[in-house]
Amino acid sequence: QVQLVESGGGLVQPGGSLRLSCAASGTFFRINVMGWYRQAPGKQRELVAAISVGDSTSYGYSVKGRFTISRDNAKDTVYLQMNSLKPEDTAVYYCKAVVVTNSLDTLDYWGQGTQVTVSS
Repeated sequence: QVQLVESGGGLVQPGGSLRLSCAASGTFFRINVMGWYRQAPGKQRELVAAISVGDSTSYGYSVKGRFTISRDNAKDTVYLQMNSLKPEDTAVYYCKAVVVTNSLDTLDYWGQGTQVTVSS
């Protein structure tokens, strides 16, 4: 079993910055991909950014150039640095991990979500 604990959400003014963190704990062989998704009220959950164990990254179109994803493999932690925040970035942000178990199965795990609100 794997647990993902997110932190760093909150209220910020437009143009401001926030940094989200997500730490994985439990017993597993490896985390292949860690990423962030978000879901705004009335909208579908969408990819924000993802990073592989080899540090390959991908970003949602609306956040390219403003958000940066990184990971610390030694700490099984992923970070999302969010700059130049806009009101449309307001959403619940979820951490996701694609985990290879000790029996070499591949499973998806999700965090509980953290609220990010961008408003003046």
